[in-house]
Amino acid sequence: MELKPGTRFRSQVCETEVVVVKVGSGGDLTCGGVPVVPIDATVDGGASVAGGHDGGTLLGKRYTDEASGVEILCVKPGAGSLAVDGRLLELKTAKALPSSD
Repeated sequence: MELKPGTRFRSQVCETEVVVVKVGSGGDLTCGGVPVVPIDATVDGGASVAGGHDGGTLLGKRYTDEASGVEILCVKPGAGSLAVDGRLLELKTAKALPSSD
């Protein structure tokens, strides 16, 4: 599966849906320990979230991987955690604004 900016994917193990924001060096994107599929693909309901990949995703939050430069936007939350090449993605935090004293 090739990651391209703007491409939408869905999890095979939960309700999570995501959009690729930045590709970086790419890698294998998973949710809940199972590879994601294109948004229009049918999902076999037999898979379940793998242990250690059950932290969940939050609506409207961006997830990043510093090693690869990948950035993913969650457009529908779910129970599985996002990962690239087995590394869990971190929740991207807003940059602190300078004080206006």
